[in-house]
Amino acid sequence: MTLTLTLAGLIGLSLGLLGGGGSILTVPVLVYLLGFGAKEAIAMSLAVVGATSLVGAVGHWRSGHVNVRVALLFGSVAMVGTYLGARLAVFVSGGVQLALFGAVMLVAAVFMLRPEGERYGSASPEISDAAPGAFGRLSPGLVVVEGLAVGVLTGLVGVGGGFLIVPALVLLGGLPMKEAVGTSLLVIAMKSATGFYGYLGQVPVDWGFMATFTAAAVAGILAGAYLVRFVSQTQLKRAFAALLLVMGSTILWQNRAALLPAHSAEAAPLSYPEASTSGPDHASTPEPNP
Repeated sequence: MTLTLTLAGLIGLSLGLLGGGGSILTVPVLVYLLGFGAKEAIAMSLAVVGATSLVGAVGHWRSGHVNVRVALLFGSVAMVGTYLGARLAVFVSGGVQLALFGAVMLVAAVFMLRPEGERYGSASPEISDAAPGAFGRLSPGLVVVEGLAVGVLTGLVGVGGGFLIVPALVLLGGLPMKEAVGTSLLVIAMKSATGFYGYLGQVPVDWGFMATFTAAAVAGILAGAYLVRFVSQTQLKRAFAALLLVMGSTILWQNRAALLPAHSAEAAPLSYPEASTSGPDHASTPEPNP
């Protein structure tokens, strides 16, 4: 239990310090350190990500940095995509999900390593403040495509997708940077809750463990939000991005066989892997249907 609380607290702490991205550690921690199956870990990570994001969103809302209208517009579409991703996950092996997760970690690391100006194009808080918000200049079709894509990604691999949502809100929606970050947290909370609901009945959920883990993560994010003023954000994000590169590469390599055509052809759809080990063979080898 001590290890569980420590790891959950560190996840929340990283999320509080970074303002986003820390929750991407939840799935690897649950699978490789705590021994859960891939599908169980992804389902529970959605609850953890949703709860911690909601706590973060409340803080941003109090500061006036949450655009509720945009969150409802974008979030409602993303919720549909997340539910679809969660329901489609039954046809994908746990190994494939972990391989996709590893790839997402690499993409997130690249986003974090890029300077903020390059990450969000020419948008800056000053420029964005003058831009029309609430998707006033954005095609409804783009809202649907972006929301569904981010939602399906969340449902399949259990990540919040903030590194994709924030650029969309800034560049396409014309929101100020701080408002985009706060709004994205509310969107993540909305679609994570929907994704978790989509997994119910497909995988077993240890409710007691999940509640304890989530509570420790929330405590961590509150501590991180306080400590962030004492830490260099640039150095912290670089170090965290390097960690994501190492972890993402390792997870992708360990589950590479799941993406090979021959493996995919032989693999049958399953609801979740029974065994819970941290070895690469378990993560990349699905259990056949009875």
